[in-house]
Formats: sequence, C-alpha cells, structure tokens
Amino acid sequence: MAEGSVVVVGGTRGIGREVARVFAEQGREVVLTGRDEATAQAVAGEIGGAARGIALDLEQPRELAARLDGIAGVAHLVLVAIDRDANHAREYDLERALALVTLKLVGYTEVIHRLVPAMARDASILLFGGLAKDRPYPGSTTVSTVNGGVTGMVHTLAVELAPIRINAIHPGIVGDSPMWRDNAAMIENVTKRTPIGRPVTMDEIVGASVFLLENGGVNGVNLAVDGGWLLL
Repeated sequence: MAEGSVVVVGGTRGIGREVARVFAEQGREVVLTGRDEATAQAVAGEIGGAARGIALDLEQPRELAARLDGIAGVAHLVLVAIDRDANHAREYDLERALALVTLKLVGYTEVIHRLVPAMARDASILLFGGLAKDRPYPGSTTVSTVNGGVTGMVHTLAVELAPIRINAIHPGIVGDSPMWRDNAAMIENVTKRTPIGRPVTMDEIVGASVFLLENGGVNGVNLAVDGGWLLL
C-alpha cells in the first residue's frame, strides 16, 4: 500500500468522488466525507480498496474536531466540498450566505487546523475554489467572494504551514460533471467562448488535482483549469 492516507472532504459525488477513487486505486488508504454517514460509507464501499466514509458537515465547524479524531498519517488533504448559492444583494438570503461562508472559509480552515498535527512535513493540501471569483454573474456575490477568499487562504497558509504545501484549483465549467452535463444551454455557451472548443472534463480536473497534490515543487499556486475560458 502506498505511504500516507488521503482525506477527501466532499468525496461522495462528482469530482471529489473521482479524486477519492483515483487514490484508492493507487492502494492508498482513503477517508472520504459527506454530510450523511450512510451515503459516505456506501460510496466508500463502491470505490473499494482501503476507502472508508465518515460524516462531516463543514457548516457545523464546532463538530469537526470530534469527527476527525483518530485520522493519522495524512499525506494529502483535499477540500472539495461546496454548495451553490444564487444570492442577490437586493433579495439577500442571510442564512444561505452565512452557511456558504462558514462552509468554504471557516470549515475548510478548521479541517486544516485539526488535521495538520497528523500531516508529515512533505504532506500537501488542495483547496477547491472556482472561477466565479474572476467572472462573476448576477447572484454570485457570495460565491465569488468565498472563491476569492480561497486564493487568500492559499497565500497565507503556504507561508504559515511550511513546509507542508498548499495549492488551490479553480475549475471552469466541467461539461461532464453532474452539475452541468444536463445544462445544454450552458455547455453550448461555454463551447463558443472557450479556445479549446469545449468545456473541460472531470478527468482533466482530477488529473490537475493529482498533479498539485503530488508535485513537490508546486506550492502557493491558484491554478485555473478552464480551457482558456477566461481569455475570451
């Protein structure tokens, strides 16, 4: 079995699940999390290998310490959990905004805080942000803000946690992801506005994620994986 465990927070679906699967197939011990313990355990069983699932709700940061207790020997920590929040300033939903800010900024940081003692000097952390920070849209105020906050977390934590490495990935529209694959209008729009002539794929996001986690020379990077979407 490969050395060191991999923790994937938000690993029950979409890209998080695929990242967990890739490392499980490498022979890694994988801990994947979701809000519902039964779902997390079921997904871990489907992935197989040395994967196991636990319940974790980043919107409840005071509960994270107990949930993460006992996890040891962490080589890679992946924080991919996210909620979508269409929230307009004129019709501001305060509770939804607080939930997203707590999840993405406070929750991410609290998980890191709790797991750093279990991480070796050559361990790595990967945060998931998003390109709404650079290309906002009506209703993205909270999403754009927290994704911008992820870039700040990368810069500060790369210094604070050294020599542990920390990077972030900011995907564009992922055409074959569960979130976007049935949205034909969005896929068509992105295809027209992306130099590679298509949206990026889940495999491309997973490949970039593994690179950021495993390449020892990459640190403090906020990587856009969007096929050049931001250029047009």
